[in-house]
Amino acid sequence: MQLLHSPAFLVFLAILAAVSVLGFLGARWKRGDLDQLDEWGLGGRQFGTLITWFLVGGDFYTAYTIIAVPALVFGTGAMGFFALPYTIIVYPFVFLAMPRLWSVARKHGYITPADFVHGRYGSRTLATLVAITGITATMPYIALQLAGMGAVLAQLGLTGDSWIQQDLPLLVAFLVLALYTYSSGLRAPAIIAIVKDVLIYVVVIAAIVIIPAKAGGYTHIFSGADAVWSRQNTASLILLPRDYTAYASLALGSALAAFMYPHTVTTMLASSSGQVIRRNAVLLPAYTFLLGLIALFGVVAVAAGIHPATSSGVVPELMTGFFSPWFTGLAFAAIALAAMVPAAIMSIGAANLFTRSIYRAYFRPHATAQQESRVAKNVSFGVKFGALLFVFTSSHDFVINLQLLGGIWILQTFPAITFGLWKRVFHHQALIAGWVAGMTVGTSMAAALRLHSSVYALNIAGTNIRLYAGIWALMANIVVVWLTSMLLDRTGIQRNHDETAHADYQDECGVSEVLIKTVSS
Repeated sequence: MQLLHSPAFLVFLAILAAVSVLGFLGARWKRGDLDQLDEWGLGGRQFGTLITWFLVGGDFYTAYTIIAVPALVFGTGAMGFFALPYTIIVYPFVFLAMPRLWSVARKHGYITPADFVHGRYGSRTLATLVAITGITATMPYIALQLAGMGAVLAQLGLTGDSWIQQDLPLLVAFLVLALYTYSSGLRAPAIIAIVKDVLIYVVVIAAIVIIPAKAGGYTHIFSGADAVWSRQNTASLILLPRDYTAYASLALGSALAAFMYPHTVTTMLASSSGQVIRRNAVLLPAYTFLLGLIALFGVVAVAAGIHPATSSGVVPELMTGFFSPWFTGLAFAAIALAAMVPAAIMSIGAANLFTRSIYRAYFRPHATAQQESRVAKNVSFGVKFGALLFVFTSSHDFVINLQLLGGIWILQTFPAITFGLWKRVFHHQALIAGWVAGMTVGTSMAAALRLHSSVYALNIAGTNIRLYAGIWALMANIVVVWLTSMLLDRTGIQRNHDETAHADYQDECGVSEVLIKTVSS
């Protein structure tokens, strides 16, 4: 059903126009000198608990969440729900690790995780590898957000046979996104994230009330979906025993990778204190509840007999079939914002990495703050444009598969970033060797699967073990790091200078104090 000439399109257009204005006004919010990379790329490190909660939610719960997670459930059944335990696992990690990263970054002026790695290990090569991995893993993630927006535009009827009809609407949306990100930096997605998250909550809560009421109730929905999957023999409502290890490893690997991405680190470093980060780690599981409801859309779509042309059409077609036109427009606007907000943050995170770890490190070591900011703004624009070209030239399913490969890649930065937050146990050359091993193993496994899956089976002692390829790669990474580090230390090869000190990792508020304050509030 095309909605171009219905109230849905008018509501959709009005909401996006309003938030675009907010994006441009973001430059005046919490005013700072946007010619400083710290101000443009991290919002001046001044976001409090509420803004950080919305910003992390806007960054972490994306168009991928709303479009791809239900599509995965639609196609694979229970396996698609691995996203739920992964978000439960990740917040304790955030509680423990991210305040330490925030503290040392604040004291040394680090903008990116690669900055921290360089300062901690004194290795420009290792920092460059972390930066390149972050940029390359983020590109398909941005493309996925734009592809999600494209699915909504297609459902609205903004498509046709000519290239203008097919690509122009998404190109216009991209230009608006790129321009307000260029002018306002991180402040733009921060302020828009508030609107986006409120709309998402409204849409999802309305959906779990309206759709089941029209579809015969949840009992009918679950039994109907189970009957369809059983008849087609393609999926299952209950996780099958052979999928237990794959499911668990996907949840664990995704959790370990989630806050290695430059955009999620950016939201953490933009907080005003380590206390804000810890408080958010306690409050953010509210989004996990929302994620569970979103994942149910895939089950509802199966029971409702939705037959989308592509997997990205599951949620748009479901909403079109059950919502009134005006509310469909609101829902589609929420999905579009769920693409625009994280795409902006991702491009900023990637731009920060390029500017600090490549441009300044290799081309302009004595770059001024204004030069850094200008380069970051231009790179942010270029990254989004590259992602847009990728969307125009690739299928949606390929974009999703490449994003899964990006998750395997970014997971290989975990040892260098996370282990170093507590103690510099490993030699920097060992971490480089581990990165090479992990990237080789992970990429080889993904290539063997032809990017159609990220679960790889190995036969060990006669037992076929199916695990997320990122976990196989991370295990190889850590083993190589451990063995190589012992060898280098025994041969007496010196470690590089560590510019950080133990006290740099301790922020102004302890863990116990935050727990007491959070519970009492």
